[in-house]
Amino acid sequence: MTERSYKIILADDHTLFRAGLKNLLALEPEFEVLAEASQGKELLTMLETLSPDVVLLDISMPEMNGIEAAEAIMQRWPDTKIVTLSMFGEEDYYFKMVSLGVKAFLLKNSDIGEVQEAIRTVVDGGTYFSQELLFNLVSNLKSTTDNRPESDDAELSERELEILLEICKGLSNQEIGDKLFISKRTVDKHRANILAKTNCKNTANLVVYAIKNKLVEI
Repeated sequence: MTERSYKIILADDHTLFRAGLKNLLALEPEFEVLAEASQGKELLTMLETLSPDVVLLDISMPEMNGIEAAEAIMQRWPDTKIVTLSMFGEEDYYFKMVSLGVKAFLLKNSDIGEVQEAIRTVVDGGTYFSQELLFNLVSNLKSTTDNRPESDDAELSERELEILLEICKGLSNQEIGDKLFISKRTVDKHRANILAKTNCKNTANLVVYAIKNKLVEI
């Protein structure tokens, strides 16, 4: 059976970072870097002729940053899979990136195994958050459910919204039950209902859902 291959474009304004990541990806034959871009406009030009499976996209770039580039990509090539590369302190950008359709976020200090896992996950249609980034993100989440916009997306109940927020904060079902004075079994049922209604598979997916639907803020 032929091994799956992943064609990649790297977009980052730091030459050494791109070179290092390219060399690490090249250690596994399934990953092929088609091209490298140092800023957003250059990336868009490349996409006119290249069809990568994944774009590894830095948020902070000159002339056209990652957010502007992602918006342009999603308008012209909406099926493009984007993995965002970011540093700590850039969490405020995630709302915008999620709303644009970006479904994977990696910290720049992630190890190569995590980068490979993120690429495989998004190509298969999934969502990926760096575990370190997810922990940092959910620790700063604040509820906005009192002023949230009306949405027909999943029709979560008030109790489900309450539990969703605690899930996004990283609490276990037992911890949520203790905090809300309900049994773990009740939380288990609510969690199952939330996952079913939102079509999410795990906590990372739920964080993306909550941000995208403006149920929480950072």
